[in-house]
Amino acid sequence: MSDNGAANDDYNDTHRAFLQALLARQTITFPDAKPLLAAIQSAQTPNRPTLPEDISQEDFENYVHTLNSQVSPFDLEIRSTLHQQTKERIYALVNTTSDALTQMATIHSADEIAFVKRVLDGMFETYNTQRAEVMAVTSMQALKLAKPSAGEERRRESTQTQGQTQSANVGLTMAQAEKVLALMVEQAWFEFSDRGFYTLSPRALMELRGWLIETYNDQAQGEGSDAEEDDGEHVKIKLCQACKEVVTMGQRCPNLTCNARLHGHCVGNLFRAQGGREECPACKHAWLDAPPVGEKAARQGAQQRRTTASSNTGGGASRGRRQTQSVAEESDAESGANEE
Repeated sequence: MSDNGAANDDYNDTHRAFLQALLARQTITFPDAKPLLAAIQSAQTPNRPTLPEDISQEDFENYVHTLNSQVSPFDLEIRSTLHQQTKERIYALVNTTSDALTQMATIHSADEIAFVKRVLDGMFETYNTQRAEVMAVTSMQALKLAKPSAGEERRRESTQTQGQTQSANVGLTMAQAEKVLALMVEQAWFEFSDRGFYTLSPRALMELRGWLIETYNDQAQGEGSDAEEDDGEHVKIKLCQACKEVVTMGQRCPNLTCNARLHGHCVGNLFRAQGGREECPACKHAWLDAPPVGEKAARQGAQQRRTTASSNTGGGASRGRRQTQSVAEESDAESGANEE
């Protein structure tokens, strides 16, 4: 392929065509890029068609490098990360500077953006506790957030200045909320799993990394925080001890007071780097039967809640009601997925 000049640093129509294709797709993998680049090359030189097997990883990386040099003045960059579940390397064109939710304002209304923010709060606050780091929501849980809560509405009204429209952030209908969720999946912001959970996509994790850390790690614990977290701060957004990327699916240190997290595909790499020692790199606790991070934590968290509530026979009726309520709240992630 290098014979036709597309693999060097000369920006040409083949790069523009590939950039347009990436904008349309949102994300791409190297296997998907091979036939695409082959078709682009063949269109440029029809007398010398290029086959997908002619496209090497080096050719693809050269395209990415050349495009990055061209789009960087516009605060754009093609980044890559490993999918936390499939382990595929995902490439996406991301915005490197502007606020992520502001970017959505070009195609989403203020009410839709507010709904997306509530869904993110559900992922990283409501269903992300020290006991169960689910960091995902079911369709049922997401649709319950179509309207702002009474507390959110009061805060909005208290901070609203004169001259602002009172119709802002009135919420969405169920049908509107379903449409927004579908668009978020289509635009590669969310992924929807076979078990019925919405999670942030690789593209979203790359683009929202800084915003997620700033938004959720700097906030003081508020309503809905786990009572057991009072003894120590529960960091909402954690990075993998091996690859330093955000972990929303993976494993947590068996010492539940430790903030060390690992992607499933990074566990073996870390242990090899530690000379075969299967221990937490932070607290040195044995890494055995590590609890899950992600939607698998929903079932485990619910089971632990039920066990605690059923085994505790003291504390009076009011305490029992509080325990029962906690069981119901943390079981919602699991039951919601099953009902769907």
